Amino acid sequence: MRGRRRLPRPLIELTATIVAGLAAGALLVFAFGHDPIRAYRALFVGAFGSVQDVLETLAFATPLMLTALTFAVGVRAGLFNIGAEGQMYVGAVGAIAVAGLIPLPPGVHLAAATAAGMVAGGLWAVVPALLKVTRGVHEVISTIMTNWIAFYLSTYLALGFLTGAGRGDSTRPALPTARYPVLTEDATLTAVIFVAVAFCLAVYLYLWGTRAGYELRLAGENPEAARYAGVNAAGVTVMSFVIGGLAAGLAGASQIIGRPPAWALYATLGNVVTLGFDGIGVALVGRNHPLGGVLAAFLFGALAHGGRLMEYQAGVPSELVRALNGLIVMTLAVPELWTLLRRRFAR
Repeated sequence: MRGRRRLPRPLIELTATIVAGLAAGALLVFAFGHDPIRAYRALFVGAFGSVQDVLETLAFATPLMLTALTFAVGVRAGLFNIGAEGQMYVGAVGAIAVAGLIPLPPGVHLAAATAAGMVAGGLWAVVPALLKVTRGVHEVISTIMTNWIAFYLSTYLALGFLTGAGRGDSTRPALPTARYPVLTEDATLTAVIFVAVAFCLAVYLYLWGTRAGYELRLAGENPEAARYAGVNAAGVTVMSFVIGGLAAGLAGASQIIGRPPAWALYATLGNVVTLGFDGIGVALVGRNHPLGGVLAAFLFGALAHGGRLMEYQAGVPSELVRALNGLIVMTLAVPELWTLLRRRFAR
């Protein structure tokens, strides 16, 4: 009908996938003999039932928006960088090494520990970048290898060099001068969320507001046109990995010096493990956009935090909660994943 404005197609697709994801999750819960309505009510109340719950959801979302950025920037450059997991481990080790071992004045110490985590993650990302531009090693292979190397190296350092006196389960804690201030006593959210959001915003401005960012996106969308325009493909590859590594390193630091009560890296890496891989799903749901990833991370945080109440209140087993979350995320990520695969096979 003339004069009637249509909804944007991406909004329609997103709404449809959310409805489909929730419906698929409801079928899964129902198939195992639980009430889907009661389960979803517990999930929603657990994630958004109070100000404390919302803040806790944001705490869960903070590292995910950063690891999502690692994958998203890679995709924008035409790469499948799945190395956020390892870069995050190394970033966490770098942050606790400075935060726990080197006494510095307040403010300076916090900045130094944050920078150490980011630099460590960025340097670790240079390895697969150089393998890509100098030897042609596919980034999927190299990042899988560096992820495992980072895991065992970080475990070795945590147990052998960073363990505090009388503690075998974690590294020594960050000194108080290197901890981000907790925003409220009722939740574990700290001021590190402002740093994380600011970093995502900075990357967005870089990609869409600078010539270098335009060249990075052009290299990913149309490599032939980028080559014709004189874009340095090797430089774009290295830059995308470095930005992703800085983001992943900051994610690792955020879990150590920005997340109470441990303020330390567990010897099993339990407080950082899988957050890098989870970021891939967050990036896909966020359409590989730096700001879309922030919103998608909030959704993931809600599923992670609200899922706890689903266990206690609706009696849904933890394994089924994780399966439900995975099914919802997979459904939401399918459209973007399909777009990426279609674009890659079309080349």
